[in-house]
Amino acid sequence: MAEETDNILKVGLPKGSLFEPTMDLFEKAGYNIHGASRSYRPSIDDKELQIRIIRAQEIGRYVDHGFLDCGITGMDWIAENGADVHVVCDLPYSRATSNPTRWVLVVPNDSPIQSVKDLEGKRIAAEAVGIVERYLEKNGVNAEVEFSWGATEVKVPELVDAIVDITETGSSLRANNLRIVDELMQSYPQFVAKKESWEDPWKRAKIERIAVLLKGALTARDMVGLKMNLPEDCLEKVLETLPSLRKPTVAKLTQDGWVAVETVLTERQVRDMVPELLEQGAEGIIEYPLNKVIG
Repeated sequence: MAEETDNILKVGLPKGSLFEPTMDLFEKAGYNIHGASRSYRPSIDDKELQIRIIRAQEIGRYVDHGFLDCGITGMDWIAENGADVHVVCDLPYSRATSNPTRWVLVVPNDSPIQSVKDLEGKRIAAEAVGIVERYLEKNGVNAEVEFSWGATEVKVPELVDAIVDITETGSSLRANNLRIVDELMQSYPQFVAKKESWEDPWKRAKIERIAVLLKGALTARDMVGLKMNLPEDCLEKVLETLPSLRKPTVAKLTQDGWVAVETVLTERQVRDMVPELLEQGAEGIIEYPLNKVIG
């Protein structure tokens, strides 16, 4: 029988476009989550955690209302819901890239609309109605904003004059002959906590430990470890070549006159550097993946 515990932290993780990258992030952070693709309540190999898989649009509200102690959701949906939560940390990842997602004002390529001011009296479709209404108010524009249930890009120009949609690269918009008029906001996922949970000593400590591991996994995302052996008289020149988070680790080998060097680099740095290291006398070069880089 599994060991019971009185200390439980309820964590909301997003379904939808952020689901796969979030599962991958937790795996690299050291957590094994099972059944998340099939269940609202998947299992996790930490008896002090209860995971709930919920739409990102709802997580901020459920944390604010106390149904969850903490969760990961976009800062855009926190703003949309007006959720009163404590932001533990930013987590800069997204569905396809490490770039932020963007909420953008979009019209057909041949539309006469060139700026937000041209939206006066027009009709706009968007999923994030609150974000759009605040944007229009800020710019002194009166327009009708209707909620869109999805496939927003197909609604212009027949159903609405403009849309506000979310994009990472803009490729889907271009494929639909649409152009971006303005950017309303950029958004990354955030790890957020209920304010009362953040004030609870045990829950806060648990949340902070999770945050450290998640941030460590993100830091390691594009980084690798690199090991090599080289003649000791080549060491100084190689050390001048190697960038590093800190100074590389150097250890003597049992073979006289040789040392082992180990460091952490980005994958791109390794790609460009390996031929030069070989020319400088390095041998036995090993590149290996990293799950976390902490500190």
